[in-house]
Amino acid sequence: MTGAHPKDDRHLHPVPTGDQPSQADRPTIRVGADPETIRALTGALDTRVIPDTYVTDGAPVVIEAVSGSGDVTSGDEDVALPLTVSVLRPPLLASLLAEHTTVISDKGEESPKREVLAAVLARQAWPGLPPLRRIISTPVLRPNGTLLQVPGYDPATGFYLTTTATPLQPVPETPTTEQVNDAHRFLLDKFLADFPWREEADRANYIALLITPIIRPFTRALSPFAIVDATMPGSGKTILTSCVGLLVGQRVLTWTDSEEELRKSITTVLADSVGAVVFDNLVEGHTVNSAVLARLVTERTWADRRLGTNSAAVYDNDRLWLATGNNIHTGGDMASRTVWVRLDPNCPRPEARTGFTIPNLDSWILDPANRAEVLRHVLTLILDWTAHGAPLSDAVPEMRQFTRWARYVGGFLEHHGIPGFLANADAGRELDEEGGEWRAFLLRWRTLHGDTRLTAAELRQTAELDPFGNDPWQGTFPTTSRGQPLTPRALGKRLSGQKGRWRGDVVLRAEIDSHTKINHFWVHHQPA
Repeated sequence: MTGAHPKDDRHLHPVPTGDQPSQADRPTIRVGADPETIRALTGALDTRVIPDTYVTDGAPVVIEAVSGSGDVTSGDEDVALPLTVSVLRPPLLASLLAEHTTVISDKGEESPKREVLAAVLARQAWPGLPPLRRIISTPVLRPNGTLLQVPGYDPATGFYLTTTATPLQPVPETPTTEQVNDAHRFLLDKFLADFPWREEADRANYIALLITPIIRPFTRALSPFAIVDATMPGSGKTILTSCVGLLVGQRVLTWTDSEEELRKSITTVLADSVGAVVFDNLVEGHTVNSAVLARLVTERTWADRRLGTNSAAVYDNDRLWLATGNNIHTGGDMASRTVWVRLDPNCPRPEARTGFTIPNLDSWILDPANRAEVLRHVLTLILDWTAHGAPLSDAVPEMRQFTRWARYVGGFLEHHGIPGFLANADAGRELDEEGGEWRAFLLRWRTLHGDTRLTAAELRQTAELDPFGNDPWQGTFPTTSRGQPLTPRALGKRLSGQKGRWRGDVVLRAEIDSHTKINHFWVHHQPA
């Protein structure tokens, strides 16, 4: 067998269509009986006789150019990467062997049988193939704090950085003061200057989201779910999310309240090499309350059955998850797992505003040259932060699984004098619709019954209207989807799930009666 020497991995690129090696330049693989052919093809594949081959989760893969992918025409479209990762299957392997090698036996040149190719691909140990984690389209910080910015395969991270239509000039690892000041002015006084932020916290939170995909390999931190919310359509929500998505690749999904459909969507999108996933334009006033989503954003990996198969798949959860909408709320566990960016144009027709620093920003950001300008300035600020030791913030609130993320991005923002990070967290919690309903219910309970301990059945009896048709609970008592008060059994289950959970300054307590073995509930109020 004659094999090709491995190339410099940092500069490997797919062979363009029509530029295949000539027959004289193709390595020759000599085969014979099936066992000999399997050994020969396995050895050839493991020495990268086919260019741009790697291994992912034990499976040989090849990086291929995507033909026919056009430029995006709006910010709410999927943004595919120019390259894709294809798992080697027998038909693809046969095609690539024919393109890049000459397989020859005593009978002359031939194409190996499908079952032989399947036997070659059945193994999971490929020591000669570099491991490929993901294709990325934006430079990222390596774990050692240096910037991966040379297109091609990076052995330190296992990432493959694609080239762009407008190549980005190298960014110095230690930017000058002038470069840092220029980047700061561009980002705050030009690019983000005209968005109608409700508070300075909203701008700071957005910048934190903008840098998150770039610094994630360095921070190795989980990032929370993000909601870009506005009081009116036309406020600029999609422009903000698309700026992130256009840089790192994005998939735009339609929100569904079906947990099963949401789970399938997550599994499908995690198989793509995009950095941001956007649930765009939720129904006005919608409440984001999903146990599936709450689990997703707090786990480093996502395990699920591959669609259409019985085999399991495990994906790294290294994406940025966002949603956009008008007057959105959160419910359940999502309230504590969400970062808010809120816009309020405070005018009747936001889309008619004029006098912007960058006119027509929605189309301006679609130009690759403009995106490269945004990216260069963002990278400049990041590298200035790392050049000063990447200081962390000690002033951010505890965020459970996201505290590490908050300390890193908070340190970046403090280093560059950008105030307000997470200062709107309390306002975001007020948008927890379910939490607000429970708090109102518990406060009314306390007013009506004080410290009296009640069973669920006894509490349910108090939900009946009085003789004059008045509701003593003033509309706060839990109801079914049809607006009817819960049955005692359903109420008991609902209350049991709320034991010990504080809603502001009130909490539901419970104790099991030693004789009846029935829960007795009461509300404790602890004013600030």
